[in-house]
Amino acid sequence: MHIEASTASDIAWHEQALCAQTGPDFFFPEPGSSVREAKRICGLCAIRSACLEYALAHDERFGVWGGLSEKERLQLRRGRENG
Repeated sequence: MHIEASTASDIAWHEQALCAQTGPDFFFPEPGSSVREAKRICGLCAIRSACLEYALAHDERFGVWGGLSEKERLQLRRGRENG
């Protein structure tokens, strides 16, 4: 995560996120590993939309953010640009 480069207001949501209580292993798995558990946790998180918007705004390219993998965020970003 690139949290240290962000302002406090940019990441205020992070303290309430379930991932902050879980640890990064689920959200930044080894290449080829499943992201199913991270997506399950994200699905239960009330802060999911703020997390996703942060990842899109800051071009996060690794890990699961807001319930989406790197590839899914790229597809979403391309869809927003084209539509």
